[in-house]
Amino acid sequence: MSKKTTKYSSATIAGCCPSPVSAGKDGSVDIKLTATPGAKHNSILEIGEEVRVSIASPPVDGKANTELLRYLADVLGVKKSQVSLTKGQKSRDKVVTVSVGIVEEILQKLKQELK
Repeated sequence: MSKKTTKYSSATIAGCCPSPVSAGKDGSVDIKLTATPGAKHNSILEIGEEVRVSIASPPVDGKANTELLRYLADVLGVKKSQVSLTKGQKSRDKVVTVSVGIVEEILQKLKQELK
């Protein structure tokens, strides 16, 4: 039986590790994450130095990126147009920018969705 490790962070993890959620430019919020496409369902797996997210869409023609943005908008309670992929179009390591919100509130919403 494997143990499920769960890492939480606020501004930093005991002063050692940076938070995956940070203030961006122009009042936006950046979320550093790793996406795993092709899962059975969308879920947040872990929150540590980055947010690990599984996406229920194949990595074909940008479908996983589109599903990732839709899922995050739903989790954060914002419009899809307020969530954009800033870095990592063709990589699993990504930076997503939310144009509205407060760092602490977004981190809290991500923690609530953690499975």
